[in-house]
Amino acid sequence: MADVIKKATRESYGEALRDLAEEYKNLVVLDADLAAATKTGIFKKAYPDRFFDCGIAEANMMGVAAGLASCGKIPFASTFAMFAAGRAYEIVRNSIGYPHLNVKIGATHAGISVGEDGATHQCNEDIALMRTIPGMTVINPCDDVEARAAVKAALDYAGPVYMRFGRLAAPIINDAETYKFELGKGVVMKDGSDITIVATGLMVNEAVEAAKTLENDGISARVVNIHTIKPLDKELICQCAKETGIIVTVEEHSVIGGLGSAVADAVTECCPVPVIKIGVNDEFGYSGPAVDLLKKFGLSAENIVNTVKKTLDK
Repeated sequence: MADVIKKATRESYGEALRDLAEEYKNLVVLDADLAAATKTGIFKKAYPDRFFDCGIAEANMMGVAAGLASCGKIPFASTFAMFAAGRAYEIVRNSIGYPHLNVKIGATHAGISVGEDGATHQCNEDIALMRTIPGMTVINPCDDVEARAAVKAALDYAGPVYMRFGRLAAPIINDAETYKFELGKGVVMKDGSDITIVATGLMVNEAVEAAKTLENDGISARVVNIHTIKPLDKELICQCAKETGIIVTVEEHSVIGGLGSAVADAVTECCPVPVIKIGVNDEFGYSGPAVDLLKKFGLSAENIVNTVKKTLDK
């Protein structure tokens, strides 16, 4: 069996911007003094005249992005999720969301997997914040292939988009030759009849691995990758609820306001079934190795397996 190739989606983001720049002449990139970390430095090296370092002034950067969008450019404003969704929230809401401007926000270093940077930088609230802004599209890709496709989809979409990228290298589980990204449409990674596991971002691979273990134990688990959390693929979610009953959601984000909340809202309307959320439980993270922290917070295939079994036993 070939070794699994891993790559951080923040790297995919930087490379995708560079690769698409020749086709999209009006694409420009802004960063808040973090180009090396967000990987927008890859774009800067290739297109220095279309790159703007706004310094450690994230709110101002969002305002600049809004201005550029109003002049016909397609700006990608990039910084850590904690600053893009947190520090700059009011500007994103009022200067980008309210006028529905064509600004793309590339938020890297999201979630517990930021690791040693600790609680102040482990943004587990960004999806919830961005979901509440009217008209904001929210994307959380699971691997290199999906991240690249997400950047292209964001470019082709007219309106504000929030994209969430990770620091930790993630297994590449999609085939670049056959993968198709469609905004607002979930992807069934594995079919199953006993229960549905709905995952996003870094947790999609964990859900797939959990389903393999469950299959060996005689449990048929369907796995759905929700890369676009808003707009949510309610049709697919409701279909799963009707066909498998119980749904378990998995996200590297707070269980409040994220993927789990979106899924629960959807099934309440169409087919009320239990929704069990796996995520960060109303608490802050802390400093430590990313892989160890993910396990500590239950963001692992092992915990998904245990949760599914306990749920079905009830």
